[in-house]
Amino acid sequence: MKYIFLLSLLFLAGSVSAQTTIKQDAVVKQMVDEVSSKNIEAIVRKLVSFKTRHTLSDTTSKTEGIGAARNWIKAEYERYAAASNGRMKVIFDEFIQPKGSRIDKPTPMKNVLAILKGTDTADKRIYMVSGHYDSRVTDVMNIKSFAPGAVDDASGTAVSMELARVMAKRSFPSTIIFMAVVGEEQGLYGSANVAKRAKAEGWQIDAMLNNDIVGNTYAMETGLKDNRSVRVFSEGVPAAETEKDAAIRNAVGGENDSPARELARYTKEVAERYVDQLDVKLIYRRDRYLRGGDHTPFSKEGYTAIRITEMNEDFNRQHQDIRTENGINYGDLPDFADYNYTQKVARMNLSVLANLALAPAQPQNVGIITSGLTNKTQLKWEAPKTGKPPVGYYVLMRETISPYWEKKFYVTGTSADIAYSKDNYLFAVQSVDADGHESLPVFPKPAR
Repeated sequence: MKYIFLLSLLFLAGSVSAQTTIKQDAVVKQMVDEVSSKNIEAIVRKLVSFKTRHTLSDTTSKTEGIGAARNWIKAEYERYAAASNGRMKVIFDEFIQPKGSRIDKPTPMKNVLAILKGTDTADKRIYMVSGHYDSRVTDVMNIKSFAPGAVDDASGTAVSMELARVMAKRSFPSTIIFMAVVGEEQGLYGSANVAKRAKAEGWQIDAMLNNDIVGNTYAMETGLKDNRSVRVFSEGVPAAETEKDAAIRNAVGGENDSPARELARYTKEVAERYVDQLDVKLIYRRDRYLRGGDHTPFSKEGYTAIRITEMNEDFNRQHQDIRTENGINYGDLPDFADYNYTQKVARMNLSVLANLALAPAQPQNVGIITSGLTNKTQLKWEAPKTGKPPVGYYVLMRETISPYWEKKFYVTGTSADIAYSKDNYLFAVQSVDADGHESLPVFPKPAR
């Protein structure tokens, strides 16, 4: 067995270092640089021009309401798809949502999906990026009033759309789906339909990035302005965890190493590698306090999903009727969004999606050998079953109190004997190719 110690991070008293930088792919960096704040602003302002995108609003007008908005989104995706040489297909994901607490009658709904098919027919992996295109005002059932929804969530929709424009021109071994989903404000209905469909049809979704409220940098009530920080929310205990999985998690202390947490750490490391002046804040919650988003239905179906959201939400804008009171402007209007910030978030998403879609698949059956007591840690795993073979693997290590991976060991085989105790450290393994594209880390289970 051969391993090479590569890089370590030092966590000093009173300060925390940045994540390790291993290698930056020039092609991915070019894509990152192509993401345009002007395009993002144009998308947001166009979505606002439909007056309201309330899920229950007009579906027949060509200029106003949810119907006009979704038709325009689909047409834009199709325009981007023209550069894909037939690899990108744009569809409506249509369904009837039954009557419910925020749905006053059975309602036809449509998500918009732009599917960039992977070039490797044996590679079944799917990566998703999403924003919701519906909007609302104070009264969640008000379908008539002007509901611009510039930040919530035309900003997230613009991220998905701008990434589709840039990435449609490139090819990736695995599939990427760019989504604009409906019904979020009424109950996560659009994302729930896609997640259920994916489960029923056996889609192999390895990661889902939900962008919701990613266009604001100033919180009026606190006076805080932050144009470099972005939050990534990830669940600790998987929503679809079985009793067996829970028993293993409790036995090995894996409460901070769910697949979602590994995706969050990966997002921080890769995004900060490619995007300047970006500080990815990992929030150890599935979502904000007592709140939810479009990643949640995917988590419930057993998929790895995270939420990406601005650092400081402005609640004078969010879910507000357009008005002025005591000299304060209320409402989610496009003039108050920060498009350079949304550009940064979009670049963050692209760097993560591109690296995942280009990387080898994850190692399989990763385990820590427990057949004997030892102060070393012996790991073993199997090579990915599909896709291009890795040139090697990284064994990741951190202290149990550390939020980030601190050391990486490069391994050319499918086992490693590390001179650190599994009692005192946490480990994971990821595949890597010759260009430095890394798979998501896999947290090991006990093995004999």
